[in-house]
Amino acid sequence: MGVGGTLEYLSDLMGSGGHKHKKKKQLQTVELKVRMDCDGCELKVKKALSSLSGVKSVEINRKQQKVSVTGYVEPNKVLKKAKSTGKRAEIWPYVPYNLVAQPYMAPAYDKKAPPGYVRKVENTATTGTMTRYEDPYTAMFSDENPNACSIM
Repeated sequence: MGVGGTLEYLSDLMGSGGHKHKKKKQLQTVELKVRMDCDGCELKVKKALSSLSGVKSVEINRKQQKVSVTGYVEPNKVLKKAKSTGKRAEIWPYVPYNLVAQPYMAPAYDKKAPPGYVRKVENTATTGTMTRYEDPYTAMFSDENPNACSIM
C-alpha cells in the first residue's frame, strides 16, 4: 500500500464517524458499438467520453466500430454520453462465437458482426422442453410395458 492508499484509508476511517458512507463505484470496462466513419468522428467520441468523471481510459477500434471505456463509470451514463455526440451507439452486442451453443442459427448470426463474433443471445428454454425420441419397436418388446408382446 502506497502513501496515497494509506492516506485514503486513514481519511475514510476518520471521516466515517457519524456520516453515511457512500458506496464506491467499481472499476469496470464498458464496451459500446458506435458508428464511426472517419478520424473526426473518432476524435469527437473519444473527447466526449474522456470528459466523463471517473473515466481512466478510452480505447477505440474504428474497424470493429468498438469503443472500450475503462473507469469508475456507470454503463448507462457512458451510453448516454456517446449518444449525445450524434452517433448511433449501443452496448456491445457481440460475443465470441465459441461461447454460443449454435452460432450460425438465425438469432445469433449477424452479417455485420466483426470476424469471430456473433450476436449475444439469451439461452432459451428449448433444451428443457425437448422431448426424448423413443423407438416404437423397443417399447413394443419392453419388459416395462404391460401391453408388450410376449412372443419371446
